[in-house]
Amino acid sequence: MAAIRRHVLIATGARAVWRALTTAEGLEKWLAEEARVDARKGGRVVLSGTDFDAEHDVVGMIHQWRPTSKLEISWDNVGAAETKGSSVAFQVARDGSETRVSIVHSGGAALDDEERREKLNQAWKTALETLQALLDE
Repeated sequence: MAAIRRHVLIATGARAVWRALTTAEGLEKWLAEEARVDARKGGRVVLSGTDFDAEHDVVGMIHQWRPTSKLEISWDNVGAAETKGSSVAFQVARDGSETRVSIVHSGGAALDDEERREKLNQAWKTALETLQALLDE
């Protein structure tokens, strides 16, 4: 199964990173123009105007929720968003004096197509660089 794997080191604590990943206010600063988050396992996430697909809402469900360490979202398998049928897992951990944020984006038809996968890979690169710039102290 094809997957995108990326990580970034951020010079701030895990709690600040977690807020950026799991709150509407945090996500709107680095990933989406608008976000709605039901912040809990089984909760719903809706992102609008993202780098991933500006024309379609990206809708998902939170499958793993371990505060300040692990978040996994499975994106709906319906609609026209590039992320449909895929999932993204975020790992957050201290790495020396910094916090490492790792993502694995897997599944879905877009990741099976080389051109579409590269587009998503570049979108994640940009998004994680934006997150890093936002949170670096």
